[in-house]
Parts: sequence; structure tokens; C-alpha cells
Amino acid sequence: MAIHPARQIWTTLEPLHDVVYFGAGVKEAGVAIGLRGYWQTYFAFRAAPLGAVTPATVQAAFAGFHPEMVRKALPEAWSRATPEQCLDVRLDLSTALLRGLGAGEAECARAVSLLAPVQDYADPTGRPLFAANAALPLPADPVAALWQLTTSLREHRGDGHVAALVTHGLTGRQAMVMQAAAGKASESVLRGARGVSEREWADAFDELRARGLVVGEPVSPSLTGSGAELLGRVEASTDDAAWNGALAVLSADSITELTQSLAPLADRVHDAIVPAANPLAMGKR
Repeated sequence: MAIHPARQIWTTLEPLHDVVYFGAGVKEAGVAIGLRGYWQTYFAFRAAPLGAVTPATVQAAFAGFHPEMVRKALPEAWSRATPEQCLDVRLDLSTALLRGLGAGEAECARAVSLLAPVQDYADPTGRPLFAANAALPLPADPVAALWQLTTSLREHRGDGHVAALVTHGLTGRQAMVMQAAAGKASESVLRGARGVSEREWADAFDELRARGLVVGEPVSPSLTGSGAELLGRVEASTDDAAWNGALAVLSADSITELTQSLAPLADRVHDAIVPAANPLAMGKR
């Protein structure tokens, strides 16, 4: 089966963005400006383009995180560091990490020339995280600019994915159970990364089982035929929204050039930084 071009682009760009989550020194960079620990850094860095937003806003936009997990980080983080500080630090850190893994200025500049028009073309309707990131100035440094563009476009895809979940009647928590049932990530990794208790996970599993979407046990769920079909529709909707809402401006030749030229860097980032067990539900390219 042919891979949707939007998914090809996502699997190439996502690891480049992910240095801000998994790279060495992320927690330390947050602590250096006053933030408290990794998770406060995560929420403040990712939410910073939106401004000093409330926990409820982040819970809605990020999807899947336990409300209490978000409330432990926000709004306290904004009393420790401003969104502007977070934006500066996350960009400097991510740029340094990509450079340390061999990101070259020429290859990054070429990728920026291909992706900047995509960001300009992309539809922000219903995509708050994309819109907030796309409104940030594009850095003159080509490595920094590439990281910022990958961030905007992965949030564009993420916003569209959340819309697809809602359209297909799935909550963020139920979606995690579906991903575990599909073998994309383990129950323990997903629960831990999103602050979900065993009881809450089991409740989401029971809700899906009642709909005929999963079978087995909460710690080791499996998709039914109906569950696999529904998850396939969610993923197809996500790809279509990313394509029609932004990436379709790229020609076939541009997609080939972009994915092939960035593939070595994406692979190095994935191998060096992205944990084998991670909550992104995405394996190596």
C-alpha cells in the first residue's frame, strides 16, 4: 500500500522537532530560566507560542494529558519564566541539538525554502497550536528556521489529528488505548507519559470494549476488526487534513527532495535522541 505523502513528510520532520522533548539538556535548559523540572519545562516550552495560557487551554489543545498533570505545571510555570523566555530557550536548545547531530546550513536552507511556502499557505482554521507557532518570526539561521518550521507543521498535523479524534468519537485517553491496542506503544509508556492512572486507563478500555473496538485486557489490549477500521479512518483523516490544509502546495519532486535530503539527519536524530519506548506512536522511518 502506498504511503500517503503527508505521512512521508511527517515521519521525516517529526524527529527533527522532537529534539525539544528528548534531547540532552532539555530539563536543564528549563531549570536555568526558573522552571521546575522536566514536565513544567515541557508544558511551558510547547505552550509558549500561545502565551501564558491556562491549564484548561493546554489540556484541550494538547489532548490526552491528565488535567492534574497539566495543573501541576501551569500556571505556576508562567510565574517562573515568561513565554518569551521559553520561546528563546527552546529555539536555541533545539538548534544546538540539531547542529550537534550534523545539521548542515546548506541542507537546512534548502529545506526551509521548500517548507516556508507551506507554512504560508497552510490553513490555520481550528489549528491553534499551528497558528501560534506560524505567527512567530522565522529565524535567519537556517538550522533554527528549519526547527521552527518543523514545529509549526507538526503542530498543524497534531491539531488536525485532534479534530479527527473528535469527529470519530474518541477522547484523547481512548485514542491512547487504541494506539496501545495497535501495538504502537505500550500501556505503561502511554500512561506514564500522560499521567493516567491504571483505573482511568481501564475505564477508557471498558468504554472502547463496549463499542466493540478492543478486546483483551487493559494492560494488553488488541483491536477488533471494527477498531482497526476506525483507527485507520482516523489516521487517513489526519493525513488528508495535513495534506489538503497545507502540504498539497508541495510538488512531487519537492516531496522527494525534501524527504531524501533530510532523511540522514532524521535518522541520526531518531537513533541518538528518540527513546525506543516513546509515547509518539511512531517508529523509525
